[in-house]
Amino acid sequence: QLQASGGGLVQSGGSLKLSCAASGFIFGRTWMYWVRQAPGQAFERVSSLTPDGGARWYADSVKGRFIISRDNSRNTLYLEMNDLKPEDTAVYYCAKGNQRVWTTKGQGTLVTVSS
Repeated sequence: QLQASGGGLVQSGGSLKLSCAASGFIFGRTWMYWVRQAPGQAFERVSSLTPDGGARWYADSVKGRFIISRDNSRNTLYLEMNDLKPEDTAVYYCAKGNQRVWTTKGQGTLVTVSS
């Protein structure tokens, strides 16, 4: 099970930190992702993180603004989002997967960025 939280309404240039509580699988051995879906759009992979947290990947659209991290002792994934833009408005989901793709997402949290 994956439950994201921390979304909300923020002004352009603001910051939010999302959290994702994971259960039901071995979190510390699993690649984790943040994905998002803007209204009327397809899912977009935002960021991914290796099981040990040692390597990260970011979409070009968020590189330099977002930071993914994890706490394996707490089975929790995070996404720190800075300098938010209206185009970041979306439902954000945490997801688990493998080295190549995400496979299962949980319940999302809505992020709305006003201009």
